[in-house]
Amino acid sequence: MAVRRNLTEFFMLGLSQKPEVQGAFFVFFLVIYVITVCGNMLIVVTVAASSLLASPMYFFLANLSFIDICYSSSLAPKLIADSLYEGTTISYEGCMAQLFGAHFLGGVEIILLTVMAYDRYMAICRPLHYTTIMTRNLCAMLVAVAWLGGFLHSSVQLFLVLRLPFCGPNVIDHFVCDLYPLLHGVICLLNFLMLAASYIIILRSLRSRSAEGRLKALSTCGAHFTVVTLFFVPCIVSYMRPSSTLPIDKSMAVFYGILTPMLNPLIYTLRNEEVKNEVAGK
Repeated sequence: MAVRRNLTEFFMLGLSQKPEVQGAFFVFFLVIYVITVCGNMLIVVTVAASSLLASPMYFFLANLSFIDICYSSSLAPKLIADSLYEGTTISYEGCMAQLFGAHFLGGVEIILLTVMAYDRYMAICRPLHYTTIMTRNLCAMLVAVAWLGGFLHSSVQLFLVLRLPFCGPNVIDHFVCDLYPLLHGVICLLNFLMLAASYIIILRSLRSRSAEGRLKALSTCGAHFTVVTLFFVPCIVSYMRPSSTLPIDKSMAVFYGILTPMLNPLIYTLRNEEVKNEVAGK
């Protein structure tokens, strides 16, 4: 049976209805987006061009930076453009496309962060077998699994949304088309708990290492877990609660959708001497 749908567009309230605040948002988010694209692109180019950054960790880091560019680009440009107007409209098809893109790229990032935790576990807990296990083919396959998993995750959500009638009000008190499905929150929570457990295991294994080895391992793991926390905690706060729209939802969406992609390259480069040296051309 065909689903009846009376709405052809949605009216989005955005972050603010005050012109002076919207002007500040326009400048702020434009600067953030430029920094995000430039910073992540610098990491992608640096890793691709450097023979010293050929390990799986940097391969995954370059892929994370590429995903961050795509993820930010699925949200930031429209947010920047909408900051010039007091409320904007988006077509039903555009809303569905934005919903699919955000959850697709967000799902890819969730899986890739899990893959990166597995890579650090293998490097620290099984160093003698690391190079034979984490081969180039396996790394490429894991990245492909991340993209496939994100696609399937978003496709399921879009399929469920398309079956909704959409016959009620067409006002969305947000700056992005999004839902608050329990499924997304459960995925975020389970992955975060799994990642936290893996780092507990890693920390326990470091007790037998030398001070220098512990310091190096903690440096790379600390950067990754910081990124994981910045991405997952706002996601969990937004989705792991009864469905309703609260003011904090907009702040959380800005944080993990706009600010976190900008912070990721800064976190990794500031805590990694090899990346800093290559970026500086040394």
